[in-house]
Amino acid sequence: MQLNLTKPICFFDLETTGINISKDRVVEISILKVFPNGNKESKTWLVNPEMEIPKEVIEIHGITNEKVANEPTFKELAKDIHNMIKDSDLGGFNSNRFDIPLLAEEMLRADIDFDMKNRVAVDVQTIFHKMEQRTLSAAYRFYCDKELEGAHGAEADTNATYEVLKAQIAKYDEIENDTKFLAEFSSRKQFADFAGFIAYNKKGEECFSFGKHKGKLVTDVLEKEPGYFGWLLNADFPLYTKKVLTAIKLRSFNNKLG
Repeated sequence: MQLNLTKPICFFDLETTGINISKDRVVEISILKVFPNGNKESKTWLVNPEMEIPKEVIEIHGITNEKVANEPTFKELAKDIHNMIKDSDLGGFNSNRFDIPLLAEEMLRADIDFDMKNRVAVDVQTIFHKMEQRTLSAAYRFYCDKELEGAHGAEADTNATYEVLKAQIAKYDEIENDTKFLAEFSSRKQFADFAGFIAYNKKGEECFSFGKHKGKLVTDVLEKEPGYFGWLLNADFPLYTKKVLTAIKLRSFNNKLG
């Protein structure tokens, strides 16, 4: 079958030096551009990240420091990459949470303005997770290797839920056996920035999701503590987060003028 497209869509994937969106860099980018008429165009670039690729990361994607030593930097490739994707929607696997945020950082570092205002993003992983069975019975079978007898009975479901959580903590090293951690890890919030430093409250207003001003409106904090904005811009936050903060500050300033 052919995708029903009104504009091109670029499926892309990044190999990187790590998973820190603000600090890590691209070592390879591959783009498959699909046009509404079904035509395709593809391009893959190796990228010199201008930093050491950790050994444990090399073991995952196999791209060594020697392999990229003489390749162009992202800044040198940025215009070509931008020209390929600028008229397109974007698609990927876990791209909303990783590839697009990291691509945005690289673009902004290369002085190319990047945003998602006039495009949409299709995350194939999210579709996968929504469409495949994610019931308690499926989780019990996957994590505990048992069939859930009496599913949808309150007692059976309650006990199975408890057993699944214990199995999840045992299975994944990155999941801490701590209630506060588990609560934060399992929450789903809408964020104004890719990295999750600015969340929307129930009214759709931007709030800080970290630090001493966690839960407070961004506009209120920036008005009452002007120096905090300067600190944020100079601190080690993702460039896209800084871009969003600047836009909020300008919007607030323009509203006052109006």
